[in-house]
Amino acid sequence: MTTVAFVLGVLFMALGVALSIALHEVGHLVPAKRFGVRVTQYMVGFGPTVWSRRRGETEYGVKAIPLGGYIRMIGMFPPRPGDDGKLRASSTGRFSQLMDEARAASLEEVRPGDEDRVFYRLSVPKKVLVMLGGPLMNLLIGVVLLTILVTVHGLQAPQKGAEVASVAQCVVPATDAAATTSCAGRAPTPALAAGILPGDRFVSIAGTPVDDIRDVGALIRPEAGTAVPVVVERDGQRLTLSVTPIRNTVQVLDDAGNPVVRADGTPETTEAGFLGVTSRQPMAYERQPLTAVPGIVWGYTTQTASALAHIPQRMSGVWDAAFGGAEREVDSPMSVVGVGRVAGDVGSGKYDAIFGKGLGDKLWTLLALLAGLNIMLFVFNLVPLLPLDGGHVAGALWEGTKRQWARLRGRPDPGFVDVAKALPLAYSVAVVLIGMSALLIYADLVNPVDLGG
Repeated sequence: MTTVAFVLGVLFMALGVALSIALHEVGHLVPAKRFGVRVTQYMVGFGPTVWSRRRGETEYGVKAIPLGGYIRMIGMFPPRPGDDGKLRASSTGRFSQLMDEARAASLEEVRPGDEDRVFYRLSVPKKVLVMLGGPLMNLLIGVVLLTILVTVHGLQAPQKGAEVASVAQCVVPATDAAATTSCAGRAPTPALAAGILPGDRFVSIAGTPVDDIRDVGALIRPEAGTAVPVVVERDGQRLTLSVTPIRNTVQVLDDAGNPVVRADGTPETTEAGFLGVTSRQPMAYERQPLTAVPGIVWGYTTQTASALAHIPQRMSGVWDAAFGGAEREVDSPMSVVGVGRVAGDVGSGKYDAIFGKGLGDKLWTLLALLAGLNIMLFVFNLVPLLPLDGGHVAGALWEGTKRQWARLRGRPDPGFVDVAKALPLAYSVAVVLIGMSALLIYADLVNPVDLGG
């Protein structure tokens, strides 16, 4: 049953990603056709064609590798000045040849009568709308999903009390914790022996209500060697467990519950009662008003932009996790494979203690993942580098700037910006993106992200 649930989670996310890609390309397709550009292909995926059907002048289809999509518009790049739409022999030099080959491929489908239906002849505002249509579609998907999520299901908000995040398997003094990886020869923790489980919510300890995560340590530490009644709430029911804390070397905590560190950087320790749990603040979903949605979307977008900006420097950590056995960080970058694996883990119940055990909780979590993915696609495609949509937008804006500057100075129209000149950089960017994607996919297979930490 767990395997089936895992597969269903993966399939749900795969379908969501496929629909997001398909709608992204629709965002390009509709304005392109509206402005008269001839679109010869609309494809979801790359590689060999699995299925296709021609409607009118456009071939619609699905390809074998579901890692993106594209629409093929005629005349993406203008001819070189002086060519007048006719191709000349390629220039010498590898980069020049690459540019000429791209121009040739761009113009080879231009038929007689199509001269005014090429992309490069669109006005600057129309070019920008066509290229922004895809990212804006992803933003729209993200906004719709987030709106439903926060107004119907709600956002997690901190609650009063304390909850068990994890239960240690054996008693380890604080002075040895960093170096110890095995429980061989060590006694089980009092929490494990008493049957305390992750997700349990502390109600009271020794008859005193637990109102804060700091209360757990404050109430347990004086009780070394004494049987203490601990009331927990589990699956809506209250259970009274008898726990006998043992004397152990533990870290000294300040009034805020943070470990106290000596001047030399080592933790300050003391002898006190030890339970063997890590506590966290309970969270509950609270519905948000519609007026809160813009701020929530903005928060998602800015956090995503910040995360994307730091991806290059964090790839070393991914490399260490993939090939050096280092622990993968919870907020590590992931590929589509990693997102699918997380979706499968959510479906199989691996993160029930975090997101909830019900089917509804799982579906809401998957929708949140899909919303976050679409916000990421929106931000990522705005990067002003070819072959991303933002690169074409930057080219169009530069064309408009040059024309306006020439007009202000009383000079002739400088003509279309030759975006093909940026192709050497585009190829370099593509190679880097492919390399990063390959590394992320490999890391997601051999050392996947664990949201439970």
